Amino acid sequence: MNICMMTNTYLPHVGGVARSVSTFAEEYTRRGHRVLVVAPEFEGKPLPKRAEALVERVPAIQKFNGSDFSVRLPIATVMSERLDVFPADVVHAHHPFLLGDTALRIAASKNVPVIFTHHTKYEDYTHYVPFNSPALREFAINLSTHFANLCDGVIAPSESIADLIKSRGVEVPIRVVPTGIDVKLFSSGDRERFRRKYGFGDDILVVGHVGRLAPEKNLEYLAEAVAQYVASQPSARFFVVGAGPSEDVLKEAFTRRGIAKSLVMAGKLTGPALVAAYRAMDVFAFASKSETQGMVLAEAMAAGLPVVALDASGVREVVRHGRNGYLLPEDASPRRFASYLKRLHLNPRRRAAFVAQAARTAETFSREHCAEQALAFYDEILRATRRDRLLNWLNPWGVMLERLNVEWNLLAQKAQSVVEAVTASSEQKAS
Repeated sequence: MNICMMTNTYLPHVGGVARSVSTFAEEYTRRGHRVLVVAPEFEGKPLPKRAEALVERVPAIQKFNGSDFSVRLPIATVMSERLDVFPADVVHAHHPFLLGDTALRIAASKNVPVIFTHHTKYEDYTHYVPFNSPALREFAINLSTHFANLCDGVIAPSESIADLIKSRGVEVPIRVVPTGIDVKLFSSGDRERFRRKYGFGDDILVVGHVGRLAPEKNLEYLAEAVAQYVASQPSARFFVVGAGPSEDVLKEAFTRRGIAKSLVMAGKLTGPALVAAYRAMDVFAFASKSETQGMVLAEAMAAGLPVVALDASGVREVVRHGRNGYLLPEDASPRRFASYLKRLHLNPRRRAAFVAQAARTAETFSREHCAEQALAFYDEILRATRRDRLLNWLNPWGVMLERLNVEWNLLAQKAQSVVEAVTASSEQKAS
């Protein structure tokens, strides 16, 4: 199968969507499928030649509005020669805007179906856009919902997100497919060497966290909760892997309590270094409420880590309270979160039982299993759209009409999203 994947974020950018697209692209290629990833240019360490060979880069504005995202320039809507000649069987969009719009246009020109993965609750990211407001959040919800209905099928990375987008009005076929992880890889890092590198002795309990350090990850809450715990346990450390605009939030919480040296920040890590970092941890702490899937949680469990987290979408599918970690109510106080970290610290036997169950949980998120599910959904959508695609080829004007239809639908989609957002905002003010 020839698969064209279009995404606004990709390696070397470090984030959930970038890693998801990369994981599926690698697994599809390993299985003998032909893959082309269309993505913006990103600053950072270049990818290995073999990995970059799968990618067609488009010009982009770096660090948009102070974030670590790239935004592709309007000129990127023009097909490159490589994309033009790529014989796609399916186009897979990973965002409902920018290159998402381009994905619909490319699919129409090639007369192939479009799959959309609803990776994110986009309303949780509107703070990256100037003039953030409730109306803008409503617009983000409406835009992603209408975009999904312009596609032939939607992948939801968790049951929570599948239920959410159905309730918002997505009517096309939906399949739940998490991003797979390399279970064997994440269970094999060099724990002892990495702990020595960062000065973690055998008597130190390391609470870890991996992810982009940004406001939508609820890091102010996490910093306060872990700082409370570490302040009461001199033999504990908070080990953070990642970078982003919220780094100072973590530092301030620990400095305020006089325990700045108990916070160890490793910055962005990838490959073997990331795996070893997970293995160097003893417990994984997570407080995000904006996840659509618990990919870092599955990775942590593959590395043998019990988890303490808040009950939120994408998290509850991975963490089982009292079995592989603790899942606290979304409104739990930082003090309560800290108390559960302390429980694991003071009860090595319970921690060991959670570790065993965590390893079993991770197996259900293997990249092989998830790739099989996604490929099966591609086949299902190809069969369901075969008749319409054949009629387009038989009609001399079929493909051209389909392209015009896409342009009209994109325009109508955005207009309708604006109207619905303004109406909802007016109704809220009136009430």
